[in-house]
Amino acid sequence: MAKQARERRIIHVDMDAFYASVEQRDDPSLRGKPVIVGGKPNSRGVVSTASYEARKAGVHSAMPLAEAWRRCPQGIFLPVNGRKYREVSGQIRQIFLTYTPLVEPLSLDEAFLDVTASGAIFGPAASIGHIIKERIQDELGLTASVGVAGNKFLAKLASDLRKPDGFVVVPAEGVQDFLDPLPVERIWGVGQKTADRLHRLNVKTVRDLRRLELAHLKHLFGVLGGQLYELARGRDERPVESERETKSIGRETTFGADVGERDFLESVLLELACDVGRSLRKEKLKGRTITLKVRYADFHTLVRSRTLAEGTNLDDVIYSEACRLFQAIALKQPLRLIGVSVHQLANQEEGQLSLFADEREDQEHLARVIDKVREKYGAQSIVRARLLGPTDKKREATAPAVPGGPSQGRGLSGTEVNGRVQPAVRKGPGERGNGIPPGPE
Repeated sequence: MAKQARERRIIHVDMDAFYASVEQRDDPSLRGKPVIVGGKPNSRGVVSTASYEARKAGVHSAMPLAEAWRRCPQGIFLPVNGRKYREVSGQIRQIFLTYTPLVEPLSLDEAFLDVTASGAIFGPAASIGHIIKERIQDELGLTASVGVAGNKFLAKLASDLRKPDGFVVVPAEGVQDFLDPLPVERIWGVGQKTADRLHRLNVKTVRDLRRLELAHLKHLFGVLGGQLYELARGRDERPVESERETKSIGRETTFGADVGERDFLESVLLELACDVGRSLRKEKLKGRTITLKVRYADFHTLVRSRTLAEGTNLDDVIYSEACRLFQAIALKQPLRLIGVSVHQLANQEEGQLSLFADEREDQEHLARVIDKVREKYGAQSIVRARLLGPTDKKREATAPAVPGGPSQGRGLSGTEVNGRVQPAVRKGPGERGNGIPPGPE
C-alpha cells in the first residue's frame, strides 16, 4: 500500500493596515487617530492604506483621496513613504525565512509560507504561526493577522476572518465546518456581479454553493464555475512559489489635472515607453504584447493591446505600438491617467531569427549604451528632444501641489503617480499571485 502523502501546512501572514501602522509606530502622536496614507486630500491620487480608525469612517484602499477627505475630514493624510515600507517589509521577510525558504510574497504586506517540512525543527504549523506573529510584534512593533490551513485558499481566508490582530487555524478535519457558514462572497472569484447571480439562485452561503452540481456551475460561469466548485469544498492545489515569474512590466501616470491634448499625451507615452524599455533591458527580458491603458475624467477605463511577431525591449517599438493603439481611441473627454505595459515576457536571448536581425542588434546595442550612460551620469544626461521644453512646463502645470508616491495597496495594478512617471508595481500571476480573481478585502 502506497504511503499517504504528507498533508501540506500553509501559513498566510497579512499585516494589519501596514503603511498606516508603520506611520503610527514611528510617530506615537498618530496612534489612535485616523491615518490615511496616499497623499494630500486635494491631490489626484488614491488611498493606499487607511488605519482602522479611518476605516470606521468608511475610508478604504483605492478610494480617491478627495472622497476619503469628504468621509473623514478629521483624518491625517500622509504621503506614501515607499522606501520605509520596503525596508520594514524586508525585515518581516527575514523573520519568515527563519522558518522556511518557501515564502511567496504577494505584496509588501502579505505572504504565503509553506511550513510542511519545517515541523521536525520548529513544531506544528500553528506554533510556527504564533511565533512569527509574536516576533513581528516584539521586534517590529506591528500587528499581523495569521491564517494556518492545508492550502493557500483556506489560509488566506483564515487570516482575513478576524482582522486586525487575528489568528485562525483551519484543522484538516474541520474544513467544511469552517467554510459552510461563510457568505458566498468570501470565495475567491465571487465579485458583486457573480454574487448577484448566485443570490438569484438562492445561494447565499458556501453551504448553498456546495449544493450546486459541477456541470450546472460550469454552465452558469464557465471556467470560474469549476473553480467555485473546488473552492466550496476547500480544495486548492496551488503550490507556494518562492520564485515567481514576472508576467508584465508597465508604467502609468495620473495627471494633476485632466489632459485632452493628444500631442502632450503622446509625449507622456514616449516617456513611459522609454521607462518600460529600460526596465525590460535591465531584467534581460523582451515582450510580445504591448498594452495601452487610459482612464477618462469620469473614471471610465479602456485597455487595448497589440501582439507583435517577436519580442522587443526597444523604446521606439514600444512607443510606436502604444501610439497606434492610442490613435485608435477617441478622446471623447480628457484623460486623468495613461499607462503602457508589456506582456508575454521571455528571456531576451530567446526569439526567432529575423531578416532584420543586424539592424535590430545595432538598435539594441545603442539602447544598452544609453542605459549605461544614464546609470552613470543620471537620467537627464541623455534625453529625447521631444521630452524637452514645453512638455516639462505642461507637466509642472498639471502636477498637484504635493506629489504622491507609489501605490502598492490591494486592487491597484500599477504605480499611482501624480504628474510624474515612477516605477509601477510589477505584477505576478493573478494580480495577487493566487491565480484566482481576488475576493473582498
